[in-house]
Amino acid sequence: MMNSVGNADHTTGLTPPPLLHDHAPDFVTRTTMGERQLSSYRGRWLVFFSHPADFTPVCTSEFIAFAKAYPQFQAAGCDLLALSVDSLFSHLAWARNIQQQFGIEIPFPIAEDAGLQIARAYGMVHPAANSSATVRATFVIDPLGVIRAITWYPMTTGRSIDELLRLVLALQASDEHDASTPENWHPGEPMLETVAATYAGANAMANQEGAADWYYHAKVYKANTPKVIKK
Repeated sequence: MMNSVGNADHTTGLTPPPLLHDHAPDFVTRTTMGERQLSSYRGRWLVFFSHPADFTPVCTSEFIAFAKAYPQFQAAGCDLLALSVDSLFSHLAWARNIQQQFGIEIPFPIAEDAGLQIARAYGMVHPAANSSATVRATFVIDPLGVIRAITWYPMTTGRSIDELLRLVLALQASDEHDASTPENWHPGEPMLETVAATYAGANAMANQEGAADWYYHAKVYKANTPKVIKK
């Protein structure tokens, strides 16, 4: 059962989907590993992702990849939570089939959303859509329950699980070092210093070792350690 989301548009009666830096709408629902409440993940990072339907080829390939990468997400202090509009019993049957056919056990919970409350609260299905199938939406949620990244993929295109893991690690590194990550950044590679906002600061930045100019200074930081915030 969904908790109240609020912020409904009084002209349409619909709740607008969350955006970057919004708090993730809370909910309670059944999963393949028992009841889960989104807010119970506070204190850890979370990748919350939807898939269009169970027993479909693209979704199966994604779940196999997520399962193989699960230890890496856990090492980064990040949990995984999947969702689709299929029933709990469909999820259970599909997870068992993946184990039987591919030898892969799904180590994270798959949440049911037969009533579409969660999918609609997160904008995973259009209110006027004829189909109940969700898009491939992914929400990266930080330990404070704030949405830090959102990706949307069509039903026909599988996500890169390696890229989602890289995204989590990049967000963690930016938080720890107060710096930005360049394109295709990976842990251990140089990060970009915050750009100076004053003339004196710009001159100082330009004269630092490793600076290409006042607005571009790459610096190597020590490997970041995921921070776990107590609830």
